[in-house]
Amino acid sequence: MRICFVSRRFFPAISGMSVYALNLLEQLVAAGHDVTMVSQYRGDPLGTRVYGGGPPPNVPGVKVIGLEQRGEQDGGDFERDIAELVETIVAEHRAQPFDLLHAQYGYPTGWAALLASQRTGVPNLVSIQGGDGHWVGSCCETHRLVMVRVLNHAGALLIGGWSFAEEVRDRLGTSLERFTVVPGAVDTNRFTPATARSEGAVSILYHGRVDRRKGVLDFLHALQLTGGEWPATISGIGPDLDAAKALAEELGLTDRVTFTGYADYYRVPEVYRGHDIFVSPTYAEGFSNTILEALASGLAVLSCRSVGVVDCLRDGENGLLVEPGDRVVLAKALTRLVDDAQLRRRLAATSLEECRRTYSWDAVGRQIMGVYEQLAGTTPDTAFDPDLPLTPCHFRAEPHLL
Repeated sequence: MRICFVSRRFFPAISGMSVYALNLLEQLVAAGHDVTMVSQYRGDPLGTRVYGGGPPPNVPGVKVIGLEQRGEQDGGDFERDIAELVETIVAEHRAQPFDLLHAQYGYPTGWAALLASQRTGVPNLVSIQGGDGHWVGSCCETHRLVMVRVLNHAGALLIGGWSFAEEVRDRLGTSLERFTVVPGAVDTNRFTPATARSEGAVSILYHGRVDRRKGVLDFLHALQLTGGEWPATISGIGPDLDAAKALAEELGLTDRVTFTGYADYYRVPEVYRGHDIFVSPTYAEGFSNTILEALASGLAVLSCRSVGVVDCLRDGENGLLVEPGDRVVLAKALTRLVDDAQLRRRLAATSLEECRRTYSWDAVGRQIMGVYEQLAGTTPDTAFDPDLPLTPCHFRAEPHLL
């Protein structure tokens, strides 16, 4: 099958969705599919500082086309970039027809895929992931309308879990029957536990986007509230990296907390193996790649009762959960994990076994390709208005947050 995968964000950008896309592409190539990826990227200093920027790297067996988000960088003109996405997909299809378009995120890439299907007659599916599902559509009337059209007219909608599907339904009115739940996945060959744990102090890791919406500032407050002296690492970059560094200094944590910056994906397994506890006090997820990576790496995980997290973690069984934003309870749970080695070992062992059984890319890749087979040869739903009103939106002022 000839597949066009349309990505919102890919390496060198740091994102769980970059990880998701890479693993899916590897699965598709291994299964013998002919794959082209069209990926957006930031090329400006701000975008590079926040996420990591620059053209996407080569992926073995995949034709990679990078499109710089010049409109987004120039005043949040998403429409300009969407038009370029559509023209690129259509031109590639004319040169060698696609059988299927798969867009990652509902907006802007999912909308671009629907517009391309309208012009080419190629069926499409859209993965609803991350903040695209949590916030886009609640920000302005333009994005509400575009998300509703994508949700109503895509050939199939993939989503990480039922809690996330219910959130999207409650915000935008989409029937749950429209969704196909495909959980997140992790490369369980790449992410493995350390062969031996050190006998030194228990070490704590926050890894991922350094963003207050991911709870990084709550993590720092909780560390200070514990009164402990355990070493902690904040790995990654993001929109709140400077704020997190300033808060660590304000709270007197500079001797305990190390900021390690950009983490190359192929070195990340070493980062996990150097720690005992993974903390992800996130407010919402599509399906957390970093939590799955931590589970596969044999760490005990502390997170929140948040959308996207409750689909894979159960409090006291394979992790500990607290309410998002409750720094006092987060501090108490962290202290409990540090002090109770038996609890850490039990949670880590249970979650590792479950992760290998349920969240391997072999199983999830087969599920996604099963949806491809169902859609191949079908006629896309093109009965939607391609025109949208332009209304004020905070994402136009801060498009790097979308």
